[in-house]
Amino acid sequence: MQWSSTERQGCIVASPDGRVDEATAQAFTDHLTSSVSLAAESPSRKLIVDFAGLDYMSSRGLRALTLAKRQADTAGVAMALARPNTVMREILAISRYDKLFAVTDTIEDAL
Repeated sequence: MQWSSTERQGCIVASPDGRVDEATAQAFTDHLTSSVSLAAESPSRKLIVDFAGLDYMSSRGLRALTLAKRQADTAGVAMALARPNTVMREILAISRYDKLFAVTDTIEDAL
């Protein structure tokens, strides 16, 4: 799994690429935690996780999202998930994470 972050309009946009599974879950968790911390210092206090590069996410990845959401809520950071593919949309819907997070079709919609 690869990870990159950029700043757009005062928001942190984190972009994981690959799969989140047993082998990559800890790296995903660590990057996500760091991104929440960066967003807490950003002007807008907003984190957008760009799912466009994610092919799959196991329950370990969902757990990482839960932990990041708690951290974000404590830090006053709004989190959104942008551009999930069909598989990721289904995973988010089945787990009801689409009710926990704002899920958008584009990064611009999340901004």
